[in-house]
Amino acid sequence: MEDRNQRHIARMQRKKAVVDAGIAAAQTERGLLLVHTGNGKGKSSAAFGLVARALGHGMRVAVIQFVKSRTDTGEEGFFRKQPNVDWHVMGEGFTWETQDRERDAAAARAAWEVAKRYLADPAYGLVVLDEMTYALSYGWLQLDEVLTALHVRPAMQHVVITGRAASPALIEAADTVTDMTLLKHAYKAGVQAMPGIEF
Repeated sequence: MEDRNQRHIARMQRKKAVVDAGIAAAQTERGLLLVHTGNGKGKSSAAFGLVARALGHGMRVAVIQFVKSRTDTGEEGFFRKQPNVDWHVMGEGFTWETQDRERDAAAARAAWEVAKRYLADPAYGLVVLDEMTYALSYGWLQLDEVLTALHVRPAMQHVVITGRAASPALIEAADTVTDMTLLKHAYKAGVQAMPGIEF
């Protein structure tokens, strides 16, 4: 047992040295672009977790929802009560519900106009562009214009973009990309979306 403990200590010391060296080498401070993509659940939920973290650090936050049209979600109900949050539900709903490409495109363009204001405002430490990847993949927005606005945003502003099928160019531009993988989903077993866990 003593030998096992000594091996564990030696392994953790080596690991700590690697982690400490990585932290020491990371000296740049700047705003980050994060992309949460993939077919799994949790892309928006992870972004809203970052909203809570940013608020805890005293930042101002803007959330622009590009597809969702509901204004009764739990996260919105909570965050609208918090100071320092601007929350915009600007979608028309899922495309299979609207079945109107022009209407969806117009909604996305209106959401982008709002988003651009925040992306130019250094008072906002975090901007969440929820489900924006759909607006790009459906061609409702021009990728080059979006990438330019992201590139020239205030130096310390963080941005999170969520949604499936993030384009290779968006992934390349991002600092951190998380691909959420679907392994199993309650919906497939006929379970309804439940308050507090909404899908």
